[in-house]
Amino acid sequence: MSSVLFFSCDNTLDLKPEDSLTPTVVFSNETLANGALNGMYSACQPSNVLSGSYDAATEYQTDNVKFVGSFPTFNEIFNYITLSDNTSTSAFWIAHYSAILQANGLIKNIPNVPSLPTDAFTAAEKASIIGQAKFIRALLYLRLSANFGHQLQQNLKEANLSVPLVLEPFEGTIEYVKRNTLKEVHEQIEKDLLDAVRTIAPNSTDRTKATVASAKALLARLYLYQEKWSQAADYSNQVINTTGFTLATNYTFYNTLSPELIFTLQNVAGDASTAESYSNLFNGINVNGRGDCPFSDNLKALFASEVGDLRFSAALTRTGTNAVSIPDLFTTKYPNAATRTDDPPVIRISEMFLIRAESNLRGGLTVGGVLPVADVNRTRVRAGLAPLTAVTLTVILNERRKEFCFEGLRRMDLLRNNLPLRSAGLANTAESAPGADKTIYPIPQRERDINTNLEQNKGY
Repeated sequence: MSSVLFFSCDNTLDLKPEDSLTPTVVFSNETLANGALNGMYSACQPSNVLSGSYDAATEYQTDNVKFVGSFPTFNEIFNYITLSDNTSTSAFWIAHYSAILQANGLIKNIPNVPSLPTDAFTAAEKASIIGQAKFIRALLYLRLSANFGHQLQQNLKEANLSVPLVLEPFEGTIEYVKRNTLKEVHEQIEKDLLDAVRTIAPNSTDRTKATVASAKALLARLYLYQEKWSQAADYSNQVINTTGFTLATNYTFYNTLSPELIFTLQNVAGDASTAESYSNLFNGINVNGRGDCPFSDNLKALFASEVGDLRFSAALTRTGTNAVSIPDLFTTKYPNAATRTDDPPVIRISEMFLIRAESNLRGGLTVGGVLPVADVNRTRVRAGLAPLTAVTLTVILNERRKEFCFEGLRRMDLLRNNLPLRSAGLANTAESAPGADKTIYPIPQRERDINTNLEQNKGY
């Protein structure tokens, strides 16, 4: 059995999941097992996982956000001077692995839950829970591998050191793990997602749980990152053609269970309020936010280059007061600053159309029987823009930027295309070059103090 040491802020061992019930009790019947499943989803709700600061930090490194906040650790990320003892990046690591450990517990223990005569727990129901846990594990490893190691397009390519693969729950035995290569991590992600597609209950459209559609959508994203154009086009096309998921007609789908959303989590008051949520970071101080993350001038210029884009109108923006008490422009994708209850738009159907467009373009394919321009026009026309007659890769990347700004996809879009995270004329252009040391996070120093097998990233 392997596990990994995680340290919390109080300098004591944090071996999660923490629960007063032993695994023997938790997995003694179907009701408690389903409670453990809900616990796994709850472990994904904190802002250091899916609800804010982790994805916001990726935006700080790019050209989307003008970070004006006072957090020293966030300023380090924004200014490309991150240190190995940065407590924010350490918190990202700990929170993701804590949720992974919960998924691991389900994967290992669900097969042994007894089926009671009065409450039959079928093999198919067990397999569906395991599939959901594998989806979550895959999602979190894809996120960790994107930020704590270089990508396939840089440096050592698939031999780049990534994050340790921890595939067992913690049950008392500690192994001081080493980092796996990006190839190994991607192979595990693919395996988990293919298992999820095969085992999750079919036909579910519960957007707050892993579904066959969300597993296929994440496979499409993985294959896009790997430049496997045929597979990316195929899986995105399968999701597009899945009943229950459709492109919304306007932008009122945020913080709802709209068919636009393939996977999200529903936050209620208290869920994400203990840290820096989307709601807190992306709102002005005049509406109870921190005012940290207004639009960058570079992003405003992109939107202004084509007049009439509804994504740059009152539909999705508002003027507020930033963290240094200056009027600035903010997104309204996460408007609930007072309660911090905005839901993370983890995967949307819009992404599938743009993955299919890019994959068809770059692969010379016609998967779905449509041209790339037709898929790009779907999001453009919704935004009130005139349809195009042809597209280039640059057009697709700009459309992705405008559609998904402040949702955490921009950084990987740049790195997987070997583009700097900051374009010419912006601060830290050299430091943001693909493969540069500070484009990725350090392996947390406190982890390495305990586990010397964890090799540090260059530059830290």
